[in-house]
This record gives sequence, structure tokens and C-alpha cells, in this order.
Amino acid sequence: MKTVLMVAEKPSLAQSIAKILSRGNMSSRKGLNGACSVHEYTGSFIGQSAHFKMTSVCGHVMTLDFIGKYNSWDKVDPAELFSKAPTEKKEANPKLTMVKFLQVEGRGCDCIVLWLDCDKEGENICFEVLDAVLPVMNKPRGTERTIYRAKFSSITDTDICNAMNHLGEPNRNEALSVDARQELDLRIGCAFTRFQTKYFQGKYGNLDSSLISFGPCQTPTLGFCVERHDKIQSFKPETYWVLQAKVNPEKESSLTLDWDRVRVFDREIAQMFLNITKLAREAKVESVSKKEKVKQRPLALNTVEMLRVASSALGMGPQHAMQIAERLYTQGYISYPRTETTHYPENFDLKGCLRQQANNPYWAETVKALLSEGINRPRKGHDAGDHPPITPMRAATEAELGGDGWRLYEYITRHFIATVSADCKYLQTTISFSIGPERFTCIGKVVTSPGFTEIMPWHSIPLEESLPHCEKGDLFPVGEIKLLEKQTSPPDYLTEAELITLMEKHGIGTDASIPVHINNICQRNYVTVESGRRLKPTNLGIVLVHGYYKIDAELVLPTIRSAVEKQLNLIALGKANYHQVLEHTLDIFKRKFHYFVDSIAGMDELMEVSFSPLAATGKPLSRCGKCHRFMKYIQAKPSRLHCSHCDDTYSLPQNGTIKLYKELRCPLDDFELVLWSSGSRGKSYPLCPYCYNHPPFRDMKKGMGCNECTHPTCQHSLSMLGIGQCVECENGVLVLDSTSGPKWKMACNKCNVIVHFFENAHKVRVSPETCDLCDAALVDVDFNKAKSPLPGDETQHSGCIFCDPVFQDLVELKHAAMRHPMHRGGQGKRQGRGRGKGRRPGGRLNPKKPKDKMAALAAYFV
Repeated sequence: MKTVLMVAEKPSLAQSIAKILSRGNMSSRKGLNGACSVHEYTGSFIGQSAHFKMTSVCGHVMTLDFIGKYNSWDKVDPAELFSKAPTEKKEANPKLTMVKFLQVEGRGCDCIVLWLDCDKEGENICFEVLDAVLPVMNKPRGTERTIYRAKFSSITDTDICNAMNHLGEPNRNEALSVDARQELDLRIGCAFTRFQTKYFQGKYGNLDSSLISFGPCQTPTLGFCVERHDKIQSFKPETYWVLQAKVNPEKESSLTLDWDRVRVFDREIAQMFLNITKLAREAKVESVSKKEKVKQRPLALNTVEMLRVASSALGMGPQHAMQIAERLYTQGYISYPRTETTHYPENFDLKGCLRQQANNPYWAETVKALLSEGINRPRKGHDAGDHPPITPMRAATEAELGGDGWRLYEYITRHFIATVSADCKYLQTTISFSIGPERFTCIGKVVTSPGFTEIMPWHSIPLEESLPHCEKGDLFPVGEIKLLEKQTSPPDYLTEAELITLMEKHGIGTDASIPVHINNICQRNYVTVESGRRLKPTNLGIVLVHGYYKIDAELVLPTIRSAVEKQLNLIALGKANYHQVLEHTLDIFKRKFHYFVDSIAGMDELMEVSFSPLAATGKPLSRCGKCHRFMKYIQAKPSRLHCSHCDDTYSLPQNGTIKLYKELRCPLDDFELVLWSSGSRGKSYPLCPYCYNHPPFRDMKKGMGCNECTHPTCQHSLSMLGIGQCVECENGVLVLDSTSGPKWKMACNKCNVIVHFFENAHKVRVSPETCDLCDAALVDVDFNKAKSPLPGDETQHSGCIFCDPVFQDLVELKHAAMRHPMHRGGQGKRQGRGRGKGRRPGGRLNPKKPKDKMAALAAYFV
């Protein structure tokens, strides 16, 4: 019996697909990485009996990065990143050990069926999976086919079974186009970002952005926002005048007429028209026309339209809307949410999808009427050849989905029902009047058939006052004629919906990446999201775009990226050579980079006007070890210390508070130490600003504080304050936080483990002696007599916190509350997790014995 491995893109999809194909008759187990499950069942595969193993990945298996030294901002000239710097594929999330997991499950399998999402990224992940699995699979006999690709657009029984019966092959060209985009974005983005970040953060203190990034798609996206800002700033309002007339067809009713000239910009001419028309007492009907007009039902829904509506009508940001849509898709409520197509294929089961909605109280009547009277074929839209339009695949209730999930699902469903409804028809009556020599018009609309506006009421024709019945030549008394003075108004800032439209029009990004680019410019502090989801550029965003325009407008205009996107699409279609496109594009941007570096003074002139130099920002905090003058602490992101006398800048740990540490100095370089803290519930440790940026010992890396320093005699170092190996992570050492009294604690210098102990102790010191049982350093504790928890009212005790029974009830393990999960000490958790007093740290029956300090250090560094 053959063994068939099947791989989906997410664990929830693997479960849904396996459930459908096995008809619920499957066994499930956790995979070795803990994140993915394996679902096994027996069935038939291409006419033969087979054992199936269905599992998944978690998005991309691999990611592209530079090798070793090229990841250092200090050692490498950014210009080298365009061609010299070699790249390699690394595991996207090493903690998931995805390659090892796939190889364990794939070993001994005969065939593989790839159930990755059916878009270019999905094709790329197909080949990442194949690279991991093929070496351990059974070798095929002769020309036997072993690799299959399933193509599907929704998680329904029909679609999944149909995909299984019509298996194809993965598309190498589409995968290559993704590889090309990844490499271009990595090389171009990193080179420009590294250069401008180092250049400007070394000069200005209040940029308030930890990274001044450049992206081939991100920067033109910002350019659209700044272009609108410039139009608003340069707008000069003009005064104009409008003639407004009212006629009284009946005694108690009046009708407001619109002037055919619309407006005039000269006051005297406007006054002349007013004087002429005021002479007339009656308005004469010159013509009455009636036309039946049609408001077309919407085209089928694609990704860009969904994101536009989510932002403008539902108040959801594009990234948030996309995440919700993906969740609805994996749960089987909607079809695949990434599609450029607005045209349903001829064989699409529209009635089947519509029947699913027949019992929902919000639209049951409309759906039942459509099913009994017959549906309309949706309008012919654009067929991009990827996936059908976004369609509801099964019924749902507000209680099931809740909140934003329901709001997006409701819109998708209403849109779908509207596409198969009739057009809205209305009768438009236009009456043309003359008052003296001037012409005026009045328009009225009456709905004759509401059509799709019943299900999409926000598109309905607004109710208007009905026009009087009249014929050509009728006369009506003029009620009043007046001159209104108005002013032209500037455009408003771009909404996310308008920005998405511009990005689609100019070919910036794909339907999948548009939300990411908009999210990036918000996170980089280039724009802020104002009310109505309008994007207002910050000073930094404005200066950057103006600087690019000044040096090289093509860096910010959409033209060059649009041309690159076309080339990438040609790779996907097999019409362009991957290596040639890559080489040609990198060559263009390399030349642009060199010109940008040579002309950076142009952007710097604009920066000088908007931002303060480092020397003029921040407040004095600690003394420099070189000149013994005070260095200034700059709090704006990224926080750092700057010595204006030496003109040196020292980076600091982020996402915490920095204060002076008792005016103590580093014995190596005489810099005053500072104390970093993530808050009362988190970690804190001292650091020397110079050692943090220039590691003094071989076994230290940049970005290490005193709690990782291997100085043999310094009172703040790991050698003097380290107690024992961390109870949870492999390489960490638990270090006493000597500033934490009276709520004493020790913290791991690698992960977020914190051990609270000896509350209200007067003094806690690390002894040079070690425990005979576990080799951890002993701890000397002094308590005040009134608050001593020690037996027999003793105030002093020396012992091992892991083994000494006297200490056992005084030790409690928690996880540090980090301000931000990106902190390099480990992934923060929002709430401390107490293990309860009286239990050993680690909470295991046989806790891992900590080694002595030097052994722990050796394990850590060697």
C-alpha cells in the first residue's frame, strides 16, 4: 500500500481538508514541533489503495537573508548588498523546526500532494516543502509521477473532492517570480534603509522612528499620501458666486432650481445676472423630459474592492480586514480572499451558494424571491485567471462569527446577493426653466424597480421631493432669487480606500501585499491614521518624499516599480528569464543608490529645517568615559546616548526606561553605568554604554548588559552576580538583580524567566561558595528582625535557593512582563505566571540541576 503525504498551508486547513476527504473517519496526532497536527486515514489514490498523512506548514517554511557578516550594519558597506553579498534560505521560524518535522513525516512516503494556497506565494511554498521532503521520500520507479498539486478556491466538500480528482503539478515559474521579488526587496530595501537610517539617526535626535526604511513598494505608497498633502498645502481658495432661484408651483410649496451656468468667479458679472433675472416675475417651463435610467448592480467582489469597502464603510484597516477574511476562509465561510478576478466562471454554482443563505433572517426574503423568480447572470467582469471572486460558501450567524468577523461576512454576502439581483431602475424627470434670459434646471428621480439596492440599501436612490406635473409653456411665480457667495475647498487627505485605488491603478504591490505596504508606512511613523481612516503624513514622511523628489524622483514615483511588477509577472508566465530580470533590476537600483549617496546633502538640507541635531536634543544623563562630560539621553525612538563633545552615539536597549545607576562606573572604560528596566513586573539590569556597543571580551556580543558580562572581578558582572543555570531555557544564567530590594528577584539573562525571593530582606548577596548538591552559587540573606520569615527568629542565613529547605517557601517563579515582544530577552507574556510558593522553580518533578556559574558560562559561550 502506498503512503501519500499531503501538505496544506495552515494547521486549520489541513484538519478541514482531511475531514472532508476521509469523511470524518481519521485519526489525529500532534507533530513533533507541537504546532502542526498529522491526520491519518486510508482511502484510494489514483485507483489504488493508499495510506494518507495530511499535515501542514505555518506559512513560508524558508525566508531569504544575507549570510553571516552581511547582516552586520557596521561591518559592511550597504552598496555591497546589491551584488557582492551572498544570500541563503533560512528557516522562517527556527522554533517550529519545520524542515525537520516535514522530513520526519515524509520519510518513507511514496507520493506527495501539495494543498498550499493557490496563488504565487502558495506555489513558492510548494517548492520549499519539496526541497525539505523529496530527499527522504521513497525513490520513484522509472518515470513514475510522485508530485501532485491540488487546485481549489474554497473549503467545501465539492471543491476539495473536485481538486483531489483533478490533480495537477506545481508551477515553477510562479515560484521563481516570488523568489525574484523577495531578493529584489531584500537587497534594495536593506541597502537604502541601512544607509539612510545610519546617516540621519547619527545627525538628528527627534526623528521618532527606530528605522528610516525604504521599500520599492512602500516608498511610492508614501509618495501618494505626500502628493495629496502637498496639494492641500499649496491650495489657494477662490471665491465664486452662484445664482439660486426658487419657484412656487403651488401656494405652500417651493422648488429650488439649479443655475445652468453653475458658477461665476467675477462678482460684478454675478450681480449683473442677478439684476437681469430679478426683473422677471415668472419662471417659464422650456422643456420637460422623462428618461428611464439604470443603476448597474456591482461587479463580483475581488480583494481590492473588499479592502476598499472594509476601510471606507466598516472602518477596518486593510491589514486587519485581510486577517479577518483569511480566518473566514480557513473556517470555510468564504472562498479564497486573494483574487483579482471579478468574473464568475460559466460552471460556477451560483444557485447553490445562494440557497445556503435562504434561512438568514437579514436577507431570507430577498434570497427566496431570487430563487423562485430566477437569478440574473452576474455582470461580465475581469478574469485574471487566478481564483473566482470572493463568495460566501456557507451560512453563518452573528453569534458564530461575532464583531468584525460578522460585519465583513455580512458585507461579502450582501455583495454576492447583489451581483445576481436585478439592476436598480428609476425614472429621471428633468424640467428646464427660463427666468428672463437665464436658464435653470430641476431634476427629480423616482425608483421604479429597486433591484439590488434592496440588499445594499446604502446604494439606493435618495428620496427626493416629487416634481410638480407641468408641460412646456407653463408659468410659475418666482419665490426668490439670491446670490450665494462660496469658496472652492481643498481636497482632503487620502483615505485608505483612495490609496488602495491608486496603488491598484499604478501597479504598486499585489492584492496580497497592498495591506502590508499601507501598514508599514503607519508603523514607521511616516503617516498617522486620522478620523475617517484618512492618512496624514508626518514631518518625517513629508521630508523623506521631498528629499527623494529632489535627488531622484523615480525612487518615489510609481513608474519604476510598476515596470518591475510587469517583469515579475512575465517570469510567472514563463516569458522572461529569472536571472536576467534580477540582474537588470539590481543594476538599475545600484546606480540609483550610488547617485543617492552622492547627493544625500540635498535631503539633509530638508532634514535640517524640520528636525533638531543630536547635540540639541535630549537631557544630560550619564558621563562619557572619554571626556568625562555629560552625555545626553535621547528618548525619541530609537533611544540612545549622545556625547556632543566626542560626537559619539551609543545605542541602548529599547522598549524600557533608562536611568543613572548610582553614578557607578565601568572598571574597563570609566563610563557611568545606566540601569535599563522594563517596569516593576519585568526585568532590569545595569549596562555600560560603551561595552554595550563595543563588546570588551571575545565571548560577548554587541547588545549585552552587565548581566552577560564575563569580567572576572567587576561587582556588576555575570561572574559576581550569576547564581545558576536558568530553570527553563538552555543557555541562560539566573542573575541577581541587586537593585530590586526589598522585592528581591533574579532574572535569566536570555529568556523572560524571573524568580522572586526573600521579600522584605534587608540584604541579599551572592556568595563565592557553591552548593555541594547542584553547584549553584550560595546566597547570603539578611532579614530585619521584625520581618524575618526564617525559623527560630534568625535574621541571617546562607544556602542554595534550589536545594536549601529553609529557602524553599521563599522562592517563586514568574515570567517577565515585557513592554514589547520584540525585546531581545525573549518573548514577553502579558501576565506573570506564578508557580505557587513551596514548589521549586521549574515546576517539574525532577528540575534540571543548575550547573555552577563557570560551567553555565562555558555552555553559554562555547
